[in-house]
Order: sequence, then structure tokens, then C-alpha cells
Amino acid sequence: MIKKCAKRTIKKEVDFKLYAPEAQSVKLAGDFNDWNTDSIPLKKDKKGIWKKKLGLLPGRHEYKFFVDSCWVEDPNCPERTTNTFGSQNCVLVVK
Repeated sequence: MIKKCAKRTIKKEVDFKLYAPEAQSVKLAGDFNDWNTDSIPLKKDKKGIWKKKLGLLPGRHEYKFFVDSCWVEDPNCPERTTNTFGSQNCVLVVK
């Protein structure tokens, strides 16, 4: 008897970027890390762009940046959704 193998879901690499040259700290939080504001720090380049590559499973993800202890929406993200706090979350669909 031949058993069927479980289908393996592959994460896709996503680039997150935020131009914030004056910021001291930028972190990424979303439904993919239970909105933990400490677990995904970004690194700043010489041009003031904070960057992080992250492997995400296919599907719809909500996220925001946490900049110097303040929530900031991604200005490059065209899709938003209202959250339970009355503000907006960014929406990313990974195919």
C-alpha cells in the first residue's frame, strides 16, 4: 500500500522596507508573529531605509511597523483594512 505524502507548504520570501532616516528603532509586527513588537527588528542602511526579508506562508497577512514605540502603516502597501482599534492595518497577500 502506498501512502500519500502530505503537501508541503513553502514559505515565500517577502521584502519589507520603510524609509525612516530619523528613527532609532523599527520593528515589524503582524498576524504572522502574533503582533509581537520585539521579535522582528529591521536594519537601517546608509540611505535611511529600514529593511527585513521574511519568509511567509501563502495567504493574507495583516501587519504594521513599530517605529520608536509608535505604530506606523507601510506607505508602500496599497491595501488596508480597519482593525479592532479603529485604525488601519496593512494587508499583504502572498501567493
